[in-house]
Amino acid sequence: MLKNLYKLPRFFLFKMDAEAAHHFTLKMLKRTIKLPFAKSTLRALYQIEDKRLERNVFGLTFKNPVGLAAGLDKNAECIDAFAAMGFGFIEIGTVTPLAQPGNDKPRLFRIIQDEAIINRMGFNNEGAEIVRQNILSSQLIKLKNRNILIGGNIGKNKVTPNENAVDDYIKCYHILYDVVDYFVVNISSPNTPNLRDLQEREPLENLLTALQLENNKKQTPKPILLKIAPDLSFTQLDEIIEVITATKLSGIIATNTTITRDGLSINQAAIEQIGAGGLSGRPLTKKATEVIQYLSEKTEGKLPIIAVGGIMTAQDAIEKINAGASLVQLYSGFIYKGLDLVKEINQKILETKS
Repeated sequence: MLKNLYKLPRFFLFKMDAEAAHHFTLKMLKRTIKLPFAKSTLRALYQIEDKRLERNVFGLTFKNPVGLAAGLDKNAECIDAFAAMGFGFIEIGTVTPLAQPGNDKPRLFRIIQDEAIINRMGFNNEGAEIVRQNILSSQLIKLKNRNILIGGNIGKNKVTPNENAVDDYIKCYHILYDVVDYFVVNISSPNTPNLRDLQEREPLENLLTALQLENNKKQTPKPILLKIAPDLSFTQLDEIIEVITATKLSGIIATNTTITRDGLSINQAAIEQIGAGGLSGRPLTKKATEVIQYLSEKTEGKLPIIAVGGIMTAQDAIEKINAGASLVQLYSGFIYKGLDLVKEINQKILETKS
């Protein structure tokens, strides 16, 4: 029955331009969640309350291990709605210090036959101050005993040169510090020019050291994680592990979108017509799992990993967990499968425990 609930809205949403459908959905969620009984209805349909789903990771308690990945609610406009949908945590952003429009449109494309998405959004967001106010105005943040966590995914503005990138990340950190539970340093999006250069050892170590210095000045430091690309070599992954260890980061998110076009069934002309951007969804499933397994084995399971990338079914999530992930996040899978997927993953996890 639950699966049928998404079929009709998906039919109409997929008739729309991908980005227009995204904004329409967020607008409808903001309105709908304010209706009487909306939250209680969503909770009744999709939430599973079971202590066996709890995860204690980098000092935080997650009510379940299924999260909403960054990119879906960039400006923290709909966290009240997503909180009622069964997620254990919500990651907002990527947030930059100043508002920016992102790259030229069109910049978001569905490849339905492959359950894939290509985007070159370019960190479009309303800026850290507005995002902070959106979180503060939500009902969720006002709850004394809220049991869903909020992550802040932060980046640099497009106009900021890499040599000044540290300043942007620190600004975002301070603005969002008291409204999020953990931070994610995004240096792996392929859609901001030269951003991935920050994954090189020296600039990465400088950035993470500076952030941790600010973090450790706080009475209660927040967990800081690094989000990496799936396109790194094993040698590059080894260097990143060394930097994370040296800077005492809390964990890693694997992975962001890929710049490759492996796994697509559409012809080369169609791929070229879409153009540049990061690929997510089903074609990323295997690659992201391989990165997670490598990171887990190299760190002997001691580095907390949040898995994201190609989680399109409950079994995909289980495979990510078996590969070494502590938590999982949904993006493309949520677009293609809807809320059913959140509940199905949690049910599958409980089944594997019984």
